[in-house]
Amino acid sequence: MSQRTDAQVTTELLQAFTDAWNRHDIDALMSFMTDDCVFEAVAGPDASGTRHEGREAVRKAFAQAWESFPDAHWGNGRHFVAGDRGVSEWTFSGTAHDGSRVVANGCDVFTFRGGKIAVKNAFRKARPPMPPAKR
Repeated sequence: MSQRTDAQVTTELLQAFTDAWNRHDIDALMSFMTDDCVFEAVAGPDASGTRHEGREAVRKAFAQAWESFPDAHWGNGRHFVAGDRGVSEWTFSGTAHDGSRVVANGCDVFTFRGGKIAVKNAFRKARPPMPPAKR
């Protein structure tokens, strides 16, 4: 991906980032991230959830979403960009290996640098999983 300036970060970039999530395309996802990127996950022991720093840590954390929810999908996207900050609102849905299902609204708050995502700070409603569907 070619180098972009912060002024060129658009809602289309955030939609393309979401599309890469829904394709489960880790290489495409990482092409949007700076070399020193940070991902603050929705859950974890700290006030920020779990903080992953650097390309390898972020890559591993991103891939974990698909390991936990093989059919993970982020739908109903709405994106906003204002200068070096941006927001994506979405509805996450996914089925865990035990068959339980999660459907919850959430958002990502982004910080951009050099036309890429430097920080992805994720928030999701704390909704209990739904039990597996009865057959």
